Amino acid sequence: MLVEWQADGQRKVLHLKIQNLTRSIRATPAGFLEGAQRVMSSADAQPSGEAMQPSVSPGIQRRHTLPASEVRPLNTQDAISVFEIEREAFISVSGECPLHLDEVRHFLTLCPEFSMGWFEEGRLVAFIISSLWDRDRLATEALTLHKPHGSTAHIHVLAVHRTFRQQGKGPILMWRYLQYLRCLPNVRRAVLMCEDSLVPFYRKMGFKPLGRCAITVGALTFMEMWYPISGHAYMRRNSEAIRFPNAPLTVPLAHSDQQMDV
Repeated sequence: MLVEWQADGQRKVLHLKIQNLTRSIRATPAGFLEGAQRVMSSADAQPSGEAMQPSVSPGIQRRHTLPASEVRPLNTQDAISVFEIEREAFISVSGECPLHLDEVRHFLTLCPEFSMGWFEEGRLVAFIISSLWDRDRLATEALTLHKPHGSTAHIHVLAVHRTFRQQGKGPILMWRYLQYLRCLPNVRRAVLMCEDSLVPFYRKMGFKPLGRCAITVGALTFMEMWYPISGHAYMRRNSEAIRFPNAPLTVPLAHSDQQMDV
């Protein structure tokens, strides 16, 4: 049977098969017309000018996509990506890596909560790895140990993938990491050691020199720097601008009236 009707100047045709309707409506002429009117009413309810779309499997419609930007703790599955970025960033400059691959896996097993990675569409672009230390100054053992009851976060390495440098990602990730440390009740300060050429870089983020570090690597010597961790985290939970800034971000520095644009 064919039922035809006119709507909004367009001719719509609906084929109703009596064989499929007999299971749901009464097998009488009146019952058939009643069922046909219900189907026609539902078709008329659609917006005019829109063609009836074929049904699509929900599995096809809900295709999984990776988040554009994500910051999360690292895990051992990220170790190879971490080491590749670190090796490229440091070997070409100083000839030494702060952490070798087995040491990366070591810290991501012992204390993954003291790491942070920035991912773009599932790809690691920047990261920080730290562990806890329980003395006022760094010693050689701090390179390999994690002291769970320590109050100092020893930042072993901050590195950015070469294709994402000069975009402010390093300072932004460090600033976010320092705010994260403020949420941890036992952490009182962060320390790191760096070459003299990087001292101005970390000064701009609020780190202060402690003096020459007792640790040396071959002929390399380092400056030890620290950052006080106190107060509450300066981070708005629902602010996309703070999580992934699209414009230069003004970062407040510790105990200073100056500000840094990154």
